[in-house]
Amino acid sequence: MGFLDTFHVSWSSLTALGVVGLLSLLVWRRYFSAISDVPGPFAASFTRLWHMQRILKGDQNLELIRLHERHGHFVRMSYDEVSVSHPDAIKKTLLAPLRKGNWYKIHALPDYRFQSPMSTTDPKKKVEKSKYIAAAYTVSSILRSEEHIDRTFESFLHWLDIYAADKKPMDLNKFISYATFDVIGEIVFSKQFGFLEQGKDIGNAIGNSLALNAYVAVAGYFRWINIALLANPLVTWLSIMPMGHLFDLTKAVLTDREKNPNARYDAIQYWFKQNERHPDKLTIREIGTQALAAVGAGSDTVAGGIQSFIYHMIRHPDTWRRAQAEVEEAVKNGLCKDRVVSYADAQQLPFVQACVKEALRMFGPVPMGLPRIAPKGGLTIGDRTLPEGTIVSVNPWVIHYSKELWGEDADEFNPNRWLEGDIAAKEKYWIPFGAGYGSCPGQNVAKIELAKITSTLVKDYNIRQVDEKQEWKWKAYFTVVPHSWPVFIEKRT
Repeated sequence: MGFLDTFHVSWSSLTALGVVGLLSLLVWRRYFSAISDVPGPFAASFTRLWHMQRILKGDQNLELIRLHERHGHFVRMSYDEVSVSHPDAIKKTLLAPLRKGNWYKIHALPDYRFQSPMSTTDPKKKVEKSKYIAAAYTVSSILRSEEHIDRTFESFLHWLDIYAADKKPMDLNKFISYATFDVIGEIVFSKQFGFLEQGKDIGNAIGNSLALNAYVAVAGYFRWINIALLANPLVTWLSIMPMGHLFDLTKAVLTDREKNPNARYDAIQYWFKQNERHPDKLTIREIGTQALAAVGAGSDTVAGGIQSFIYHMIRHPDTWRRAQAEVEEAVKNGLCKDRVVSYADAQQLPFVQACVKEALRMFGPVPMGLPRIAPKGGLTIGDRTLPEGTIVSVNPWVIHYSKELWGEDADEFNPNRWLEGDIAAKEKYWIPFGAGYGSCPGQNVAKIELAKITSTLVKDYNIRQVDEKQEWKWKAYFTVVPHSWPVFIEKRT
């Protein structure tokens, strides 16, 4: 037998062994693993590909809601991951010091060398990293920039006034995104990105973020492929990050601020001060990572929340009018008289704030499950113990649409639920920003922006869809931001 014949036989044997090994693995995952009896889609029992397909289709949140309604508290969404909707799920997973799933490591930005609290999976290390970053996001810290937030929102309202005067349809969703990106620029490093000034998506930076959003949602499960393609020092050095304008401006501003660290008080100044005091705990590299993460995550989430408020309110006109009546009464009492309602005054509008909370329940910014790793000895939730190493995820949309937790009207927009009954009990299941040590560090930014702009819009404008029967469009990737619901703006006198 010649060499080629021998090579052919050996290669054929190796291929056959590989196929047999792969099939054996898939069969074991499907029928013999410790979670093989957890119900769910057939393909999800032996591969991650079912989950990938739902992410890329953009409806992972709705599909998981449907599966939980069909199968109950536990749904197998991959060979090693179980989605849980049990009432104890938040307490046992998100509020417990469990290790985060490896998917979070995708959030090392711009490459694997730049670790952030978001990308850190060990709870103790994550808390330690957050200690030197989180204080920049306290309510008192953010409110130091309130006048600059107001100035940015005034630019946004100027665009509304133009469309109101022209009586032309407005793609309000785009201008909301411009506003939230520019506000984050002001809060983090005292510089807007310029979207509102130009009234357009500069360099298609925001448009690119949608594709990046889908990429992050999927690539988090294939970390080494991500490092090879994108998250590596070469791509960073070449400055060809797909965030384009956002990344370039963030990097330029950080370089400038290193030379002038004592500019206006903002998040960057706070982090630089922490770097001076604790250079081994918060490095310049980590400051850059956090600034980039804040820009990426802190804009889409707020934009989605503002859109959800407007969309659901104008589709329930009585609710919008009731909110306007509350603001009018506040004005009579000397509140809400500034062009942009102050955060302090907005807190005196209980119905408007109830509408904001309900909008975030109905359409939360995060459609993905929040994965944690079952610890040694397993994790018991309800009458089920999930074995050590199992990825256990809680999906905010699944929790927010649970009829068991919210009643039979869980899929209806009903702000009154936040004004009656046991509010504290409901708060336990309201997790648009996550919960526990892994909750969104910038959630106070979102809450302040939402309180101010929603109150202002209700006070000064009437808004209606061009086609009142048209539903908005969206894709549920890493975050979910709606689009394609043009409106007419009317300025109130």
